Amino acid sequence: MILLSVRQIRKHFGPDPLLDGVTFDVRPEDRVGLVGPNGCGKTTLLRILAGREDPDGGGHELHGSARMGYLEQQPVFEPGRTLWDEAREALRDLVELQREAIAVADALATATEADELARLAARYDRLQQELHHRDAYNLDYKIKRVLHGLGFAQATLHQPIDTLSGGEQNRLMLARLLLAEPDLMLLDEPSNHLDLEATAWLEEYLVTCGAAVILVSHDRSSLDRITNRTLELFRGTVEFYPGNFSAYKRQKAERLLVERRTYEKQQEEIAKAEDFIRRNRYGQKHAQAEDRRKKLARIEPVAPPREITPPPMAFAPASRSGDVVLRAERISKAFDRVLFENLDLDVTRGQRWALIGPNGCGKTTLLRCLLGEIEPDAGRVCLGQGVRPGYFDQRLVSLDEAASVVDAVRPDGQAMVEQKRRDLLARFGIVGPAALQPVGRLSGGERCRAALARLAASETNLLVLDEPTNHLDLWAREALEAALRRFEGTVFLVSHDRYLVNQVADHLLVAEPGRFRVVEGNYETYQHLAANHRDEPSKSATDVEALRAKAIGAGDRMHKDIGGHTSKARRRQFPYRKIEDIERQILAHESEIERLHHRLALPETQRAGDRVRELMAEIQKRQDALATLHAHWEEAAELNW
Repeated sequence: MILLSVRQIRKHFGPDPLLDGVTFDVRPEDRVGLVGPNGCGKTTLLRILAGREDPDGGGHELHGSARMGYLEQQPVFEPGRTLWDEAREALRDLVELQREAIAVADALATATEADELARLAARYDRLQQELHHRDAYNLDYKIKRVLHGLGFAQATLHQPIDTLSGGEQNRLMLARLLLAEPDLMLLDEPSNHLDLEATAWLEEYLVTCGAAVILVSHDRSSLDRITNRTLELFRGTVEFYPGNFSAYKRQKAERLLVERRTYEKQQEEIAKAEDFIRRNRYGQKHAQAEDRRKKLARIEPVAPPREITPPPMAFAPASRSGDVVLRAERISKAFDRVLFENLDLDVTRGQRWALIGPNGCGKTTLLRCLLGEIEPDAGRVCLGQGVRPGYFDQRLVSLDEAASVVDAVRPDGQAMVEQKRRDLLARFGIVGPAALQPVGRLSGGERCRAALARLAASETNLLVLDEPTNHLDLWAREALEAALRRFEGTVFLVSHDRYLVNQVADHLLVAEPGRFRVVEGNYETYQHLAANHRDEPSKSATDVEALRAKAIGAGDRMHKDIGGHTSKARRRQFPYRKIEDIERQILAHESEIERLHHRLALPETQRAGDRVRELMAEIQKRQDALATLHAHWEEAAELNW
């Protein structure tokens, strides 16, 4: 059945249409990722579907038995209510059903007439079936589960709403929507204000809850985890792609290749025809020229490729610094509570660190201590020889609100001609009139890109970035990742964007209860270690560390005989590689195999025989590669002396 039917929705906010005939259907099993560049109309489309705005043309129809829920971006609450009261309000219809069931039971106990008894008994049975179907006997458990999953501590559950922060109020609105259990959820950036743990919980909830979803998100990991269809909104129209965001990217590249070839071929044919007409219009071949002119007039033009072009971001070449870029020695900081204590950290030249952890654990405070903006309560921080740090503050305070953008991106004390500044802004996707307007009139995404452009103009060899992807669309995030990977200096960033962390970082500093832990590797490495810790809590070493000990022992036996003389080592079968590099690749393959097994177990996968065969082949391919990597690792542990 079709849950939601959308037909020819149009919306104008100026001379050009923002939405120009948007048409699509949503079915009960669909979890749709709505993607498109900033400003393409995604939020406007959701607001029209939710009835918050009227379209200029077209419309939509929701199935008569279905309920729709929309995540409000501007929460409004009744005064005097607590967090628990507001969450329970989402279950008001179930509470009313419970009350009615109690009232019917009481009436049934006192009824004496046969007809009345039969009517009340039938009504009571229907109410019990409805309560059982909607799991209405565990309302308090459901409320606690959702609130705890979204990061609310037990001590805050009865806290007045007006004492909550803006981020907490937004999380409460999300909790209300999840508790209401609509048949179709419209979610606009639901992971805003959520830390990594709460985001992972939300992803699992949306995958298993059974509701249809239309999701707008710039979190590529969430899109991959949650969605099974992708709806691209661009130039006012939409195109559907089966699969999640990664599948969309692959299919998009294939479609673009065909669209580009078709468009270029037609343009070439049109140019040849026009040239022939121009040269022969009044000559001996004028009849042929006229015939070609008529044929040309009947040609239906092929639309240009739907190509979303990311800004070509790049940072300036980094000068060489000392080997030790940053050193923290037993630093501590506390405000109303201890944020970190006796923290030691060494960052060496060329490393790319990511600091991850829950909201409120002190990540930004630690960054500012490392940069010298805040003094630690104890310990000291030293920058290495020749280190020139550049800081991206998520509050974007480096930009003068009243200045024009082209002036605001000039670093303090640095001469930079206007054309050079315009070229710089163009690399970060700010061109034309946008470069001349005041910073205060920019959108969130434009302000973020302007701040990154200002950072790129500074002569820095240490990039310190606090949530640099806030407000950036999916394509700008990919451009930033590529720019950070190309940067030859050192990077230290804070981000909730797991995809960014996975693509950029080679070291993690993880905030955990009571400590900060260093992980050598990216986010996949951290997930693998965390999974091993959950599955085998009694073990004190990871699988890779156990392999290391085993192989070192074997190496000792190979290199020394009983008398202490060195044996002849075997010849290499594989090229020389560092053990740490092979370990990282082993962990990445194991994580991918685990992810493929999870996808194989999904009901929608099991219904598609071709997809099952593809996944099984991919798993076998990964397992074969993993066996080779283990052999390579054992050889490296034995011979890398």
